[in-house]
Amino acid sequence: MDVEIWSDIACPWCYVGKRRFEAALAGFEHRDDVSVRWRSFELDPAAPAARERSGAEHLAEKYGMSVEEARARQQSLRDMAAGDGIDMRFDLTRGGNTFDGHRLLHLAAEHGLQTEMKERLMRAHHTEGELVSDRETLVRLAAEVGVPAAEAREMLASDRFAAEVRDDEETAAASGIHSVPTFVVDRRLAVAGARPPEVLLELLRRGVPVS
Repeated sequence: MDVEIWSDIACPWCYVGKRRFEAALAGFEHRDDVSVRWRSFELDPAAPAARERSGAEHLAEKYGMSVEEARARQQSLRDMAAGDGIDMRFDLTRGGNTFDGHRLLHLAAEHGLQTEMKERLMRAHHTEGELVSDRETLVRLAAEVGVPAAEAREMLASDRFAAEVRDDEETAAASGIHSVPTFVVDRRLAVAGARPPEVLLELLRRGVPVS
Protein backbone atom coordinates (compact mmCIF):
# COMPACT_ATOMS: atom_id res chain seq x y z
CA MET A 1 0.00 0.00 0.00
CA ASP A 2 1.37 3.41 -1.00
CA VAL A 3 0.39 6.36 1.18
CA GLU A 4 1.25 9.83 -0.11
CA ILE A 5 0.91 12.76 2.27
CA TRP A 6 0.80 16.28 0.90
CA SER A 7 1.84 18.75 3.59
CA ASP A 8 3.92 21.84 4.27
CA ILE A 9 6.74 22.07 6.78
CA ALA A 10 5.41 25.37 8.13
CA CYS A 11 1.82 24.12 8.52
CA PRO A 12 0.95 23.49 12.19
CA TRP A 13 -2.05 21.35 11.27
CA CYS A 14 0.28 19.22 9.14
CA TYR A 15 2.45 18.52 12.19
CA VAL A 16 -0.64 17.49 14.16
CA GLY A 17 -1.77 15.38 11.19
CA LYS A 18 1.62 13.67 11.08
CA ARG A 19 1.33 12.64 14.72
CA ARG A 20 -2.20 11.36 14.22
CA PHE A 21 -1.23 9.40 11.13
CA GLU A 22 1.61 7.80 13.07
CA ALA A 23 -0.88 6.73 15.75
CA ALA A 24 -3.19 5.30 13.08
CA LEU A 25 -0.35 3.46 11.37
CA ALA A 26 0.79 1.95 14.68
CA GLY A 27 -2.65 0.39 15.06
CA PHE A 28 -2.94 -0.81 11.46
CA GLU A 29 -2.78 -4.57 11.02
CA HIS A 30 -0.88 -4.31 7.73
CA ARG A 31 1.48 -1.50 8.71
CA ASP A 32 4.53 -3.43 7.52
CA ASP A 33 3.11 -3.33 4.00
CA VAL A 34 2.69 0.46 3.97
CA SER A 35 5.09 2.72 2.09
CA VAL A 36 4.85 6.40 3.08
CA ARG A 37 5.91 9.24 0.78
CA TRP A 38 5.84 12.89 1.82
CA ARG A 39 4.77 15.16 -1.03
CA SER A 40 5.54 18.86 -1.37
CA PHE A 41 2.96 21.60 -0.83
CA GLU A 42 3.69 25.26 -0.13
CA LEU A 43 0.97 27.18 1.66
CA ASP A 44 2.71 30.40 0.65
CA PRO A 45 4.97 29.89 -2.40
CA ALA A 46 5.67 33.63 -2.51
CA ALA A 47 6.84 33.81 1.10
CA PRO A 48 10.13 35.67 1.64
CA ALA A 49 13.18 33.88 2.98
CA ALA A 50 12.35 35.33 6.39
CA ARG A 51 9.19 37.13 7.48
CA GLU A 52 9.77 40.12 9.73
CA ARG A 53 6.33 40.12 11.35
CA SER A 54 5.20 37.67 13.99
CA GLY A 55 3.10 34.68 13.09
CA ALA A 56 0.09 36.23 14.80
CA GLU A 57 0.46 39.44 12.79
CA HIS A 58 0.74 37.49 9.55
CA LEU A 59 -2.29 35.35 10.45
CA ALA A 60 -4.32 38.44 11.33
CA GLU A 61 -3.57 40.09 8.00
CA LYS A 62 -4.15 36.92 5.98
CA TYR A 63 -7.57 36.16 7.48
CA GLY A 64 -8.78 39.68 8.31
CA MET A 65 -8.84 39.37 12.09
CA SER A 66 -7.26 41.20 14.97
CA VAL A 67 -3.86 40.20 16.31
CA GLU A 68 -5.56 39.29 19.59
CA GLU A 69 -7.92 36.92 17.77
CA ALA A 70 -4.97 35.39 15.91
CA ARG A 71 -3.11 34.80 19.18
CA ALA A 72 -6.22 33.17 20.66
CA ARG A 73 -6.38 30.81 17.68
CA GLN A 74 -2.73 29.98 18.10
CA GLN A 75 -3.23 29.22 21.79
CA SER A 76 -6.18 26.96 20.97
CA LEU A 77 -4.08 25.06 18.45
CA ARG A 78 -1.15 24.91 20.88
CA ASP A 79 -3.42 23.31 23.49
CA MET A 80 -4.74 20.81 20.95
CA ALA A 81 -1.25 19.94 19.68
CA ALA A 82 -0.12 19.26 23.24
CA GLY A 83 -2.65 16.45 23.34
CA ASP A 84 -0.81 14.88 20.40
CA GLY A 85 2.57 15.25 22.10
CA ILE A 86 3.69 18.38 20.22
CA ASP A 87 5.13 21.46 21.92
CA MET A 88 3.90 24.09 19.47
CA ARG A 89 5.83 27.30 20.19
CA PHE A 90 4.18 30.08 18.21
CA ASP A 91 6.16 32.57 20.28
CA LEU A 92 9.36 31.23 18.71
CA THR A 93 8.21 30.35 15.18
CA ARG A 94 10.03 32.19 12.39
CA GLY A 95 8.07 32.34 9.16
CA GLY A 96 9.76 31.95 5.80
CA ASN A 97 9.84 30.14 2.49
CA THR A 98 9.81 26.32 2.62
CA PHE A 99 10.82 25.51 -0.99
CA ASP A 100 14.39 24.50 -0.12
CA GLY A 101 13.10 22.41 2.77
CA HIS A 102 10.90 20.48 0.35
CA ARG A 103 13.90 19.96 -1.95
CA LEU A 104 15.81 18.59 1.04
CA LEU A 105 12.99 16.13 1.72
CA HIS A 106 13.40 14.75 -1.80
CA LEU A 107 17.12 14.29 -1.17
CA ALA A 108 16.40 12.58 2.15
CA ALA A 109 14.04 10.20 0.34
CA GLU A 110 16.97 8.99 -1.76
CA HIS A 111 18.70 8.02 1.49
CA GLY A 112 15.61 6.33 2.93
CA LEU A 113 15.34 9.09 5.54
CA GLN A 114 12.41 11.16 4.34
CA THR A 115 10.14 10.60 7.34
CA GLU A 116 13.00 11.33 9.73
CA MET A 117 13.83 14.49 7.80
CA LYS A 118 10.19 15.60 7.81
CA GLU A 119 9.97 15.20 11.57
CA ARG A 120 13.24 17.06 12.13
CA LEU A 121 12.20 19.98 9.93
CA MET A 122 8.79 20.27 11.58
CA ARG A 123 10.22 20.15 15.09
CA ALA A 124 12.85 22.71 14.14
CA HIS A 125 10.22 25.09 12.78
CA HIS A 126 7.30 24.61 15.17
CA THR A 127 9.08 23.90 18.47
CA GLU A 128 12.64 25.20 18.28
CA GLY A 129 12.18 28.46 16.35
CA GLU A 130 14.66 27.55 13.61
CA LEU A 131 14.52 29.42 10.30
CA VAL A 132 14.02 26.54 7.89
CA SER A 133 14.69 28.69 4.83
CA ASP A 134 18.29 29.19 5.95
CA ARG A 135 20.48 26.81 3.96
CA GLU A 136 23.14 26.24 6.58
CA THR A 137 20.40 25.43 9.07
CA LEU A 138 19.00 22.91 6.59
CA VAL A 139 22.45 21.35 6.12
CA ARG A 140 22.82 20.96 9.89
CA LEU A 141 19.37 19.43 10.29
CA ALA A 142 20.03 17.06 7.39
CA ALA A 143 23.26 15.84 8.99
CA GLU A 144 21.43 15.24 12.26
CA VAL A 145 19.19 12.61 10.62
CA GLY A 146 21.96 11.02 8.55
CA VAL A 147 21.84 12.86 5.22
CA PRO A 148 25.46 13.75 4.33
CA ALA A 149 26.05 17.45 5.00
CA ALA A 150 28.24 17.91 1.91
CA GLU A 151 25.60 16.40 -0.33
CA ALA A 152 22.87 18.53 1.23
CA ARG A 153 24.95 21.68 0.82
CA GLU A 154 25.74 20.87 -2.82
CA MET A 155 22.08 20.15 -3.57
CA LEU A 156 20.89 23.39 -1.97
CA ALA A 157 23.41 25.40 -4.01
CA SER A 158 21.92 23.97 -7.20
CA ASP A 159 18.40 23.65 -8.58
CA ARG A 160 18.30 19.90 -7.96
CA PHE A 161 14.84 18.60 -7.00
CA ALA A 162 13.17 21.91 -7.89
CA ALA A 163 11.29 20.15 -10.68
CA GLU A 164 10.23 17.36 -8.32
CA VAL A 165 8.80 19.85 -5.82
CA ARG A 166 6.85 21.59 -8.58
CA ASP A 167 5.65 18.24 -9.89
CA ASP A 168 4.27 17.33 -6.45
CA GLU A 169 2.45 20.65 -6.34
CA GLU A 170 1.08 20.30 -9.86
CA THR A 171 -0.12 16.78 -9.06
CA ALA A 172 -1.90 18.14 -6.00
CA ALA A 173 -3.63 20.83 -8.05
CA ALA A 174 -4.64 18.35 -10.76
CA SER A 175 -6.00 15.99 -8.10
CA GLY A 176 -8.10 18.65 -6.40
CA ILE A 177 -5.85 18.91 -3.34
CA HIS A 178 -6.09 22.51 -2.15
CA SER A 179 -5.55 22.12 1.60
CA VAL A 180 -3.11 20.21 3.74
CA PRO A 181 -2.52 17.76 5.19
CA THR A 182 -4.09 15.42 2.65
CA PHE A 183 -3.58 11.66 2.91
CA VAL A 184 -3.89 9.61 -0.29
CA VAL A 185 -3.91 5.81 -0.45
CA ASP A 186 -2.84 4.22 -3.73
CA ARG A 187 -4.17 7.26 -5.63
CA ARG A 188 -7.68 5.86 -4.97
CA LEU A 189 -8.76 7.09 -1.54
CA ALA A 190 -8.10 10.37 0.21
CA VAL A 191 -8.82 12.22 3.43
CA ALA A 192 -8.03 15.89 4.00
CA GLY A 193 -7.29 17.51 7.32
CA ALA A 194 -5.63 16.55 10.61
CA ARG A 195 -8.31 13.95 11.30
CA PRO A 196 -8.36 11.84 14.48
CA PRO A 197 -6.29 8.64 14.37
CA GLU A 198 -9.39 6.48 14.13
CA VAL A 199 -10.47 8.25 10.93
CA LEU A 200 -7.03 7.78 9.39
CA LEU A 201 -6.97 4.16 10.51
CA GLU A 202 -10.28 3.61 8.75
CA LEU A 203 -8.76 5.14 5.60
CA LEU A 204 -5.91 2.64 5.76
CA ARG A 205 -8.29 -0.26 6.29
CA ARG A 206 -10.44 0.80 3.36
CA GLY A 207 -7.31 0.71 1.22
CA VAL A 208 -6.65 -2.98 1.86
CA PRO A 209 -7.35 -4.94 -1.36
CA VAL A 210 -10.21 -7.41 -1.10
CA SER A 211 -8.83 -10.89 -1.75
